[in-house]
Amino acid sequence: MTDQSLTNVILRELAGLPEARQADVLAFVRFLKIGLADVETTAQQFDRALEQARKIAESQNITAEDIEDEIRDYRTKN
Repeated sequence: MTDQSLTNVILRELAGLPEARQADVLAFVRFLKIGLADVETTAQQFDRALEQARKIAESQNITAEDIEDEIRDYRTKN
């Protein structure tokens, strides 16, 4: 099976699923992509994302205590 025909088969199968199941497929594909990435690349991506989150928190004056409070509130509601 060629790459193009395999892609077409996957797309046809995906189109036949309810939207909620399509979201599950997307999550699984992303999981597979992460698993295929090398550890160093994943670590670099994590470090960049964490640095970006810290900059956003700082620019919005969000403290670590604010985050803990939000987590605690969420957990008590759920």
